[in-house]
Amino acid sequence: MFRRLSAALMSVAAVLPAAQAATPLEQLAAFSALAGSPPSAERGRTLFTTRQGREWSCSSCHGAEPRQDGKHASTGKVIAPLAPAFNAQRFTDVAKTEKWFRRNCNDVIGRECSPAEKADVLSWLLTIKP
Repeated sequence: MFRRLSAALMSVAAVLPAAQAATPLEQLAAFSALAGSPPSAERGRTLFTTRQGREWSCSSCHGAEPRQDGKHASTGKVIAPLAPAFNAQRFTDVAKTEKWFRRNCNDVIGRECSPAEKADVLSWLLTIKP
């Protein structure tokens, strides 16, 4: 599964002008293709806002409506808005997207997120508009 995800994301990156540049929609398309099913914004919202068996949910740091700065639950470090409509840099770098999904999914779920879970969360984040 990880190899397919990496291959899909790298193929997206290969056709773009900058080696790791992407748009949130391109990354959503790659995750969705690997998942083999359409994303669900509602599943993404639920995953983001509820605890998944660990101490935190995604919203513990990013906020239930990630339109504003968040704050890391243990370090207090400010986290820029997660929704792409409120932070143009979000989900524009394939390597950073993978890095942060890997770290945050481990904190929240205790494992790496599946491509379907990533697609669901990103799909929901893309519905958040000004």
